[in-house]
Amino acid sequence: MGILRGLRDGDHRLTRRMAASDSDWARRLLPPVEEAAEHTKLWWAASVAMAAGGGWRGRKAAAVGIMSMAAAELFSNGVVKQLVKRRRPPKEWIPHDDVEDRPDSSSFPSGHTAAAVAFTAAVAPSWPWAGAVCAVPMTLVAIERVHSGAHYPSDVAAGAAIGLVAAALVRATPRLLIRARG
Repeated sequence: MGILRGLRDGDHRLTRRMAASDSDWARRLLPPVEEAAEHTKLWWAASVAMAAGGGWRGRKAAAVGIMSMAAAELFSNGVVKQLVKRRRPPKEWIPHDDVEDRPDSSSFPSGHTAAAVAFTAAVAPSWPWAGAVCAVPMTLVAIERVHSGAHYPSDVAAGAAIGLVAAALVRATPRLLIRARG
């Protein structure tokens, strides 16, 4: 029980510290990142840009990115959030206005992070340069989810794990289907 309490206490301390961070860059950069990531707009725009300008490799990267993102969103928001009911961080911990804009759903896991990581992790093997570019907003989305008070760091970590698994499964599916036929 002591280890779990220590993890929870660390999760709470890190949430308070990140939410209380009042740097100029966070005030200017994180709200637009959150807006772009809302309803996966950022990742749809990235996939359109990749498909339009990246030839065959760009179309493949965009397709696998979208499929992975959809799988991660379905599992994180449609399954895990329904099974795990966790309250969002207390509003008193969040000293800025972002706290008023939080969803009412379960805090665990972060669906935004799951989608961002799934998209990026799926794109990177197909087109490493595009994956590296996507890693920047992916990281900012994860930071923003804690800074805004929408999630605890453990929610973001769980979302990242779901995103990685979704990307791996989507990328492995063609090989698995070929083996199943043979």
